[in-house]
Amino acid sequence: MEVLSERSSRVVSYAKLHRATVRRAEGRFLVEGSNSVTAALETGRAQRLLVREADLSRHASVLDEARASDVPVEVLSERAVAKLSESTTAPGIFAICELLDQPLSSVLENEPWLLSIAVEPREPGNLGTLIRCADAMGADAMILLGDAVDPHNAKCVRASAGSLFHVPVVRHRDVAAGLQAIRAAGITLLATAADGELSLDDADDVLSDRTGWLFGNEAHGLPDDVAADADNRVAIPIRGRAESLNLAAAAAICLYASARRHSEA
Repeated sequence: MEVLSERSSRVVSYAKLHRATVRRAEGRFLVEGSNSVTAALETGRAQRLLVREADLSRHASVLDEARASDVPVEVLSERAVAKLSESTTAPGIFAICELLDQPLSSVLENEPWLLSIAVEPREPGNLGTLIRCADAMGADAMILLGDAVDPHNAKCVRASAGSLFHVPVVRHRDVAAGLQAIRAAGITLLATAADGELSLDDADDVLSDRTGWLFGNEAHGLPDDVAADADNRVAIPIRGRAESLNLAAAAAICLYASARRHSEA
């Protein structure tokens, strides 16, 4: 059994996938950890698995699943794992996967009921959490508009805990054109706002429609023109003394409200 060292040409090539330009050029990315690797296998996205020699027995069931699906498995030395890992404590298992981007048109032609739409998200951990929320609440897609962080970034992949493979992800550079296409597909656009004219408590009629929730980034929120262009600006009632909610908490509440209403319809 060949054990790849940190000097192996293959390991050097895999390590380069930490760079967004290389990911785009090669059409593949590196994922780390059992949740993400298992999700990649289950969705047929894994091209090959990499595992630390010392962890072969610990990940035996995942490796068996890979071999049953004709996915090649390569074994890594400890130093090779250190070269590839961006985690504080390397879990010792990786997958090389094809990129997950889908065009906006392919999502809209499936007549989605619930979209999570991030406008110019910049922080990969926050985006990964949004993707995880979208997956948990049954959203039909996660759409990234404008100058967005790469969802294939290692920190985003880890934060999504495998959900990146479950929810279609779209990147669309033109914010205005993207929103126009979404609205033209019959989707009501909702934006959260502290001074929103509609309380989430009273939004059931709106949430019965096909909806897309607009979320800004942590630093700046939604651009003013995007928030003003939404069909409804929705306020999340805060009953305690907190001044506001962070992005992940607000997204979870809004997507849950939509999911609950859709399940009742």
